[in-house]
Amino acid sequence: MLKIYHNNRCGKSRTAMQILQEKDIEFEVIEYLKTPLNQKQIKGLLKKLGMKAIDLIRKNEDVYKNNFKDQHLTEKEWIKVLAENPILIERPIIEDEDRAVIARPPELVEEFLG
Repeated sequence: MLKIYHNNRCGKSRTAMQILQEKDIEFEVIEYLKTPLNQKQIKGLLKKLGMKAIDLIRKNEDVYKNNFKDQHLTEKEWIKVLAENPILIERPIIEDEDRAVIARPPELVEEFLG
């Protein structure tokens, strides 16, 4: 089943979810701020996204600017940072069994669905 990693306070996340609803696609909503992903889940998601942990980080967040900017961490350490600070995870993310996409801009949802 399709999943959306969602933050309701984010307009782009709400728009991505609306696109899925309008297309009548069944999906699971993962409110990752309420139910944070563990390191294994983040690692699997990164593999589907085809990216490194540093590329998934929201660098405009205060948590990043105040605690992690200019730090040279390993991939494993960045994954741990994401697990401990889910606010840093870029959103929204749409995931199926084989792949995932950061749906920014929301039009990438359409592209992902093909």
